[in-house]
Amino acid sequence: MIDEELQHWFEHTEQLVTELLEDGTNDEVYHTIEHHFASEDFDLLEKAAITAFKLGLEIEEPEEAELENGDKVFAFDIVTEQMLSVETLKSETKKMYELAKKCKVDYDGWGTYFEE
Repeated sequence: MIDEELQHWFEHTEQLVTELLEDGTNDEVYHTIEHHFASEDFDLLEKAAITAFKLGLEIEEPEEAELENGDKVFAFDIVTEQMLSVETLKSETKKMYELAKKCKVDYDGWGTYFEE
C-alpha cells in the first residue's frame, strides 16, 4: 500500500512528465533530474546527504534557504540522469522518498529542465 504523501509525488511525476512532453521537451535524451531534500535541522540534513553519498548518489552541496514566512531551512539535491519515463521516475521517486523518511528529512519532489 502506498501512503498519501508518496501518492502525491507519483501524481506530481505523471503531471510533470506530461507537461514537459506537451511543451515539446526532447523525449529521446536523458534529462537531469534534481530530487529535493530539506530539513530545519542541519545535522539531520547533513547525515542524509552523507547517507546518499555512501549509496553512490550524486549530491549537491547543502544550502541554507529562507521560506516565505522567514523561517530558515537547509536543503540539498540528489541529481540523476533519466529518460522521461513515468515508471522509471516513479521508481526513482519512491527510492528518494524512502531515503528521506529513513533519514528523517523532508522529500520535496523533483524537477528537471526543458531539453531541446
